[in-house]
Amino acid sequence: MNRGLRWVGYGVALAAVAFAVVLASRFGTDPGLVDSPLLGEPAPAFELAPLEGGEPVALSDLEGDIVVVNFFASWCLECRDEHADITSTADAFADRGVTFVQIGYQESPPASLEYLETAGRSDAAFYLADPGSRTAIAYGVFGIPETFFIDGEGTVVGKIIGESDALTLGATIDAIMRGETPGQEVTGDTQQRPDS
Repeated sequence: MNRGLRWVGYGVALAAVAFAVVLASRFGTDPGLVDSPLLGEPAPAFELAPLEGGEPVALSDLEGDIVVVNFFASWCLECRDEHADITSTADAFADRGVTFVQIGYQESPPASLEYLETAGRSDAAFYLADPGSRTAIAYGVFGIPETFFIDGEGTVVGKIIGESDALTLGATIDAIMRGETPGQEVTGDTQQRPDS
């Protein structure tokens, strides 16, 4: 009888230690760095108006292209740092079946437009407003910048968390063109709101 109770006690103690290890390994982990559940799944559809108003742009309008969706804001330092690289990469791939879409995140269209007036724009990119952050929520955006890569069939095949650069963007697009699935890469910090 004592021997059976002893083994039960050992089992309970072992289970408690295993549970504590699992909990401890998760504390301090940024939940935004968990692999996106969108990878390998159809990209959430959107239909958003340009920042300056006008006819909405739908993801379905871009079917067949590789679509690079970047969430940005004027208050995001990392977004400012990556902007020139995103613009130059959009220009470089414009005639290769690649479309860049930049979506303003948690700020008014006038604020995003004012920022773009000084930071510059690509004629090959769409700059869209996201009222109520519905598209950002659908994509699971936790902080910005975040950049998603959608293949010609409409599947999310890559994601960059943090500041991207022309080399990383170009290499990811080239991999998709070769039929590869780049997956997720963490390149730096993100911001969740203007004061973070």
